[in-house]
Amino acid sequence: MTVTLRVVLDQLVSATHPDLAMASRGLAAALAETAPSGCAVEAIAPAGTLPAIAGVAPGRRLPLGRRETAAAWQLGVVAGVGGGMIHSPTLLAPLVRHDRVHDHDQTVVTLWDLRAWEAPDELPRAVAMAERGLLRRAARHADAVIVPTHAMAERLEVYARFGERIRVIAGAQPDGFAVPTDADARRRELKLPAGYLVMAGGTAASDGLAAGFRAAAPTGLDVVVIDVPEGQEEGVSALATSSGVAADRVHARSGLDQGDRAAVLGAAAVLLATGLRAAWPWRVVEAMALGTPVVAVDTDVHREVVLDGGLVVPEAGLEDALVDALADGSLTGDAGRLRVLGRDRSRAFSWAGAAERVWQVHADL
Repeated sequence: MTVTLRVVLDQLVSATHPDLAMASRGLAAALAETAPSGCAVEAIAPAGTLPAIAGVAPGRRLPLGRRETAAAWQLGVVAGVGGGMIHSPTLLAPLVRHDRVHDHDQTVVTLWDLRAWEAPDELPRAVAMAERGLLRRAARHADAVIVPTHAMAERLEVYARFGERIRVIAGAQPDGFAVPTDADARRRELKLPAGYLVMAGGTAASDGLAAGFRAAAPTGLDVVVIDVPEGQEEGVSALATSSGVAADRVHARSGLDQGDRAAVLGAAAVLLATGLRAAWPWRVVEAMALGTPVVAVDTDVHREVVLDGGLVVPEAGLEDALVDALADGSLTGDAGRLRVLGRDRSRAFSWAGAAERVWQVHADL
């Protein structure tokens, strides 16, 4: 008898965020590759085009599109979904009362950040309300909730009572994440200078860009800011100017695909991670995987994820740490200490490793 793990892949039909789509694809593929003997992986997806993933059966397609499916599931209307072992790489799942003991139904969801609770003003009102509503349903009906760090697990308990149902499974960089062969051409297309450091985020206080700009100002290097929310480019430039970095030294970019992002991060002198959120730090892990030196502001998430793979310092120490990292990063190849440490640390994160732990969670349930 085959045991089937059914994975919610709404993000691959209609992504609400590219990182969630990447995580969904990476985890689904890894679940198929690491499936124990006698186990299979099947998709649950709304109407629309679902990309093929090796080893993942198309499964049951839902009659509604993603938006309509999400609205129905938020209300507990899950007709046509079916039961069994259900795993969602996000909070969106068919969360209803079920019998795990007698019917062997189980539902596990994943939460990547706590913005909807700790910084709701950064999200559209409807999105924040939907996230909070889904977490309330998960608290009532999910058999387990996965978060990527222990720091987030501790903070989650403030917003919902999960007790022993919380599991910690880290995220990872995209499979095969590497500097593309056409990296130089990509950077020219993006109109980037020869030497620069990278930050990520926008004008929200929890992005921490102002502190990063102040630390970068004395270096004389240009600053490339990626993941800038659409429409905040001018605000980022204004923030840089008020923090001591001339506007012509700032290059705000949004919507970079995986190849462009790897080209940008791979050539950066340093990734300066200034985010203060309780969220999985996608760019930090990507930078470490490429051997780009990382300087991160001291938060519980950065301490846990970066560990010894970069420099984690209080905000007041960013400038000195940046100087040290730039000196170390000037060494090419594998000579730089931070390059080596970052690559070594990044090996702790993989979708294959995450998938093995997901299988174990479902087996334990």
